[in-house]
Amino acid sequence: MKSFIFAACLVLLLTIHVAAQDPFPTLTIEPYYDLSFTEAERDSMQSQLEEMLGEIRAIHSFGLDNSVSPSLKFDPYPPGFVGESAQEPIVWGLPTNVSLPKDRSALPFMPVYQLAELIRTRKITSTELTELYLDRLEKYGDTLKCIVTVLRPQALERARQVDAEIAAGKYRGPLHGIPYGVKDLLAVKGTRTTWGAMPYLQQYIDETATVVEKLEEAGAVLVAKLSMGSLAMGDVWFGGKTRNPWNLEQGSSGSSAGSAAATAAGLVAFAIGSETWGSIVSPSTRCGTTGLRPTYGLVSRHGAMALSWSMDKLGPICRSALDCALVFDAIRGPDGKDKTVVSAPFNYNARQSVKNLKVGYVKSYFDADTINREKNEAILEVIRKLGIEPVEVKLPDNIPVNALTLILTAEAAAAFDDLTRSNRDTLLVRQDKNSWPNYFRSARFIPAVEYVNALRIRELLIREYHESTKEFDVILTPSFGGDQLLMTNLTGHPCLVLPHGFDAKGSPVSISLLGKLQGEAALIALGRAIQEATPWEDQHPPLFR
Repeated sequence: MKSFIFAACLVLLLTIHVAAQDPFPTLTIEPYYDLSFTEAERDSMQSQLEEMLGEIRAIHSFGLDNSVSPSLKFDPYPPGFVGESAQEPIVWGLPTNVSLPKDRSALPFMPVYQLAELIRTRKITSTELTELYLDRLEKYGDTLKCIVTVLRPQALERARQVDAEIAAGKYRGPLHGIPYGVKDLLAVKGTRTTWGAMPYLQQYIDETATVVEKLEEAGAVLVAKLSMGSLAMGDVWFGGKTRNPWNLEQGSSGSSAGSAAATAAGLVAFAIGSETWGSIVSPSTRCGTTGLRPTYGLVSRHGAMALSWSMDKLGPICRSALDCALVFDAIRGPDGKDKTVVSAPFNYNARQSVKNLKVGYVKSYFDADTINREKNEAILEVIRKLGIEPVEVKLPDNIPVNALTLILTAEAAAAFDDLTRSNRDTLLVRQDKNSWPNYFRSARFIPAVEYVNALRIRELLIREYHESTKEFDVILTPSFGGDQLLMTNLTGHPCLVLPHGFDAKGSPVSISLLGKLQGEAALIALGRAIQEATPWEDQHPPLFR
């Protein structure tokens, strides 16, 4: 990507050399790279390094838009991987006898699968539902600091269109007429796309993201663009800190901050988020939503801000596992624009018993999560009552997983190289040591050799993880407290995160279900069964009722 041989040390040291016309002073930088050259070797490198500097400057002067992906693409599949080959008819098992709640304050918190039936049977119109969510966005958006742009005129026009289709006998499916929001890293033509960052405050992208187009084809109604941590880090953006609807003293976590907060607070029926390393799992945990991080390469990222080309994924944040399935089915599949996307079946069948699933759990992570031990044990007991005996699993522990964050750092710095070199990174709200500006600057010193070798170690991780987990359809683990979150974002495996109780401060906590590559159907099946046997997805923040 942007990490060329000796990376920024070439620029720094060759600048010194050109200015002083002295021998190239590699001796001063060698210890930082565990290198040691002789004087003769340093002298021999000098002309080659000067030539490389010219090449680097040529690349700098070329100019690259964030939307341009590398020619190399990440492949998450281990050698010999065989997935399902044929798409079977999906059996949703949707309810057919849904009534409007007597307490209308419950309406905005109803799951998509129930709202869909209300719209299909014309017990409520999309226009009525859209107006309800628009009003709630405008009422509570400032409290949560979760909104970038409310799309009232566009949403109401769209709602009237989809209502007219239903009246004419054209029903597109369960997302027809459902109001939703998107994380503000997705381009929508005619609407600003800020990426949560001041340097892009007035950025208009002249196209619409594939995910938004697919949801429009499904009949959904976009009502808002939602907050995100600046450039997909955390929950702080140019508008402030997005808040947890359960505890306004807390941030929502991120970086899909507004997507989780707005969904939990009943400001949208569902939202689209993104994850590179925890950005669906973490805010879903904090806000008590159900989030699906799909297999890498099943959902197109065309029209989305790039942070890490080999780790970025888009997925739904909802109020139930079944809702996640409905949205995932609408947005998955190739579009001819994101070359990492493959076509894969999603064979969800509500009639199939979960008793046939092979389920594992990472005992060492469960043992380490002492704070949530009682809640975690309760989930295992729920699994047993479903007729499944969870089997202990040991994930790979012989790979330096944390060292592989170098991949994300290098790719993110490449994605925002111009921001760093133009010094516009100083406009970002966060400027501490653990914020993007500092990471972007430091990443200039990641050698290309180490970046490539990190990718090679990542390939070994993919193979080791596959060997450790190939017998299981689903693996349960605490959402935090081990390496699984980083590990599975590196390997590209899917994850379904479910609320399963509250901590001592009244904030939700979660359990994560890890699946096989392209194994979303099993995740949804088990997640739905767990939620039908527990009350947690039916709990909503009282401040927003």
